[in-house]
Amino acid sequence: MQLYVDCPCTSFPRSFARDFKETYRYPPPSTIYGMLLSLIGEENLDQHRGVKLAIGIIGADPPISRILRKQRHHKFSKNRLGTYSTSKFSKPNHHELLTDVQVVVKVDSSEENAPLKLVDRLAIAFTTPQQISRFGGLSLGESWALVNGVRPYRDNDGSIRWLIKDNRGLISLPIWIDRQSSQGTFQRFRLGNEFEDHCWVRIPQLTVPTPRSRPSAARRS
Repeated sequence: MQLYVDCPCTSFPRSFARDFKETYRYPPPSTIYGMLLSLIGEENLDQHRGVKLAIGIIGADPPISRILRKQRHHKFSKNRLGTYSTSKFSKPNHHELLTDVQVVVKVDSSEENAPLKLVDRLAIAFTTPQQISRFGGLSLGESWALVNGVRPYRDNDGSIRWLIKDNRGLISLPIWIDRQSSQGTFQRFRLGNEFEDHCWVRIPQLTVPTPRSRPSAARRS
């Protein structure tokens, strides 16, 4: 399955970004995976781990805009009760935005363990959307970055530049972020005009914890 995604304005904050929210220039596989789950109404992030994704960019690199906004910052504690002036607890916040993002996503569910594969659920969402149950707007990136549309890719959508795995590439993107440990899995990429096997990125399979070995009877005695 090959999908076309159009998002007029979004941001993919870098993992180390704090007050200055820098953005990745290209959509990370982890973000694309989350968007696909949202599209089919799946709330369990682990449901389709093992799926393989390939991400391409249509057209030129999306331009980056930098905006300045006001962020209110309050710390509540027993010693800081009361009313605080806005001028004292507001600070500038810089944010990078991407505009006119057009993405192509290939989905391969051949190595998934889910009983109903992600690619099958996506097909249901497009052919019989009344069979899926979801809520909220569909976003690519942060919740405010609403998607303009998702549909199967057409040849006249434009030529594609694919993200290709390359350990010497200059594009570093997160593939998976463990929400429990905050540890991330990252991969380096380069852009290429031709699709190849190294375009596929696999969302890591769910690891099964290894049971602790119990001391033998001889050691217990």
